[in-house]
Amino acid sequence: MTGLIIIGDEILSGRRQDKHLGKAIELLGERGMRVDWVRYVGDDPERITADIGHAIDGGDVVFSFGGIGATPDDHTRACAARALGVPLVLHPEARPLILQRVQELAQETGQPYDEHSPDTLRRLQMGEFPEGARIIPNPYNRIPGFSVLGRVHFVPGFPVMAWPMMAWVLDTWHRDLHGQARSEERSVIVPGAIESVLTPLMVEIEARFAGIKVFSLPSVDHPVHGRHIELGVKGLGPSVSQAFEALKTGLTNLGALYGTEAVRSVGS
Repeated sequence: MTGLIIIGDEILSGRRQDKHLGKAIELLGERGMRVDWVRYVGDDPERITADIGHAIDGGDVVFSFGGIGATPDDHTRACAARALGVPLVLHPEARPLILQRVQELAQETGQPYDEHSPDTLRRLQMGEFPEGARIIPNPYNRIPGFSVLGRVHFVPGFPVMAWPMMAWVLDTWHRDLHGQARSEERSVIVPGAIESVLTPLMVEIEARFAGIKVFSLPSVDHPVHGRHIELGVKGLGPSVSQAFEALKTGLTNLGALYGTEAVRSVGS
């Protein structure tokens, strides 16, 4: 399973709209994987530590977005170390990458490069990760993210950095998981339907076909179909088609009219 932790007061207050969930669904789907859960949390160290602790204690692959900078509201690095019970240390691979970035900025602005200046020392704090962490390369500005336990990964909140870093992690460390969540959905539009009437049929289909999930998506004001339910099945292999035919037969037996069939591959 794959989970996301999306951090930042600006998301919860509405000052910024979250874009990470949609992109994560896309990146994982391209690799035959999926998002199984998401947690949003503000810049509260106790809550961030608790959510990271949940990720550490579970067995899921987790991507955490945001809070790994060096300003007072960036708590993620320290919270990860606290959740792991280890100290923050300057990563030996992160240090030269950050110093290289500082040199580049000095050249761009015409300022002298000083490895020991207060500004440089603050920037080096962005390379302080939980002891034992591995770095995640940042193709945008060299300032790396980090990974712990081989499955809990921390990237910046900036999409231009976070998304290529997430893609790199998936293709470098989790290629063995590609394709594991690939499935198929088949559905029909049932105009004017009532969920309570359809529920026994849904229960029956799931009981008859192992590994198949039935879903019901009601709408009361659709511009084309009006009040309706999109009723469907999802799963792997030929049982999807078999369950879908059984679903349509069940609708016919109930006297329900249906139309507009849809087939969608999930995680492909």
